[in-house]
Amino acid sequence: MSEKLVPKIILEGTRLTLKTEVAFALNENVRIVGPRKYRYHSPLISAEWCAFTNFPWGRGLINFEPQEEALAMETYATWARLFELQRYYSWIVDRFHISTRAYQLKTYGRDYDFGWLEERLDALGFHLVFLSRAPDSFAPARAERLKVSGNPAQYDHLQIFIEEQDLMRRLVSESRLPALELDISDSNVARACDRIADWLEETGGLRMEG
Repeated sequence: MSEKLVPKIILEGTRLTLKTEVAFALNENVRIVGPRKYRYHSPLISAEWCAFTNFPWGRGLINFEPQEEALAMETYATWARLFELQRYYSWIVDRFHISTRAYQLKTYGRDYDFGWLEERLDALGFHLVFLSRAPDSFAPARAERLKVSGNPAQYDHLQIFIEEQDLMRRLVSESRLPALELDISDSNVARACDRIADWLEETGGLRMEG
């Protein structure tokens, strides 16, 4: 029997950095989740789910309003506890607390201290991947996204994404989690997954002791 693969990966980055595409690809990558003879589901979650409101593109764990702070923090604590209870499994997270910090800082000037959360994530072996792209690569990425987007207006102002990317880069540098910045300017998802797998192998992020 081969060693059990239990990677725990948080993908962060601004819009158009192909986080979701990379998340789905990682979830089926043999180097990340092991060989499979049939397709099945592994946990793939996101703080971007707009679960706080009963309408599309509403509010959630990233863009909550000040009066929803307690709800957001309880949700983060619940995710942390769920990860702890199921530590010997793979978890792929498409945007999490770095996105929350960036949005809340930019929108409300409030910087949330997620040190308590990162301490618990670090103990479980979570690794942070920051997907970024060169400023001049956002326009072609938007052109591709508009072919499938159900909410194209959110991509009207690319400068917003460039500025958010700079902010997120700073926040990632402040994280206690092992972190990798990965340039996705070529929009090559397969290459990105290979680089992430290489890094996880190098840093021991694929398995857990004990």
